[in-house]
Amino acid sequence: MKPPGWLKELVIILLVVLFIRTFVAQAYNIPSGSMQPTLLVGDFILVNKLVYRFSEPRRGDIVVFHWPKDPSIDFVKRIVGVPGDTVEIRGTQLYINGKPVPMRFVGRGNDMGSPVLKYEETLPNGVTHIVQFYEDPPFPRMDFGPITIPDGFYFVMGDNRDNSEDSRYWGLLPRENIVGKVFVIYFSGEVPPLNSTDVNALTGIRQILLALLNPRWDRIGKPLIW
Repeated sequence: MKPPGWLKELVIILLVVLFIRTFVAQAYNIPSGSMQPTLLVGDFILVNKLVYRFSEPRRGDIVVFHWPKDPSIDFVKRIVGVPGDTVEIRGTQLYINGKPVPMRFVGRGNDMGSPVLKYEETLPNGVTHIVQFYEDPPFPRMDFGPITIPDGFYFVMGDNRDNSEDSRYWGLLPRENIVGKVFVIYFSGEVPPLNSTDVNALTGIRQILLALLNPRWDRIGKPLIW
């Protein structure tokens, strides 16, 4: 018996979606505030999974990756150190290859009710972005390094520097763990934060439903490439 036309169309659509999700782009939602103010809880992002097949990650790229401590969990952070770089952190100051990365104070804000100071940070390749620090950190800041990054590894940090579990704590990111590069916020809305271990299909559906009810129109369609 010949299958109905709608079934053929459904199979083709499913195959195309599966191909795109596997090889081209994938959607994620941001569950925590580790990348504030660049990415907020409730931002829904698209990740380019093709770009690093033809080029190498560079400083400033925001990447989604499989967490080296538990590859079943995906993290999103910013690459600040590439192979060959020597990275060091003293207090709030990031050093790359022995030179302090320039920071310019741009204002104040808050993170879950805690006051923060915001700075524009300019990486050696000219990529600028905003980072933030607690005005009154709840714990002493950790100095790190210096460490020279070997081939095949990257040093990643969250833009919310006092509230990010990143390479300072669990080590360097292997190249093969990188899923792709974040390139756009396709939707955004006010939603409650989640722990990384809480993220699954059901919580993802709940988050996007809440975001649809509480949209942040000014963030929808915001590009994240340079």
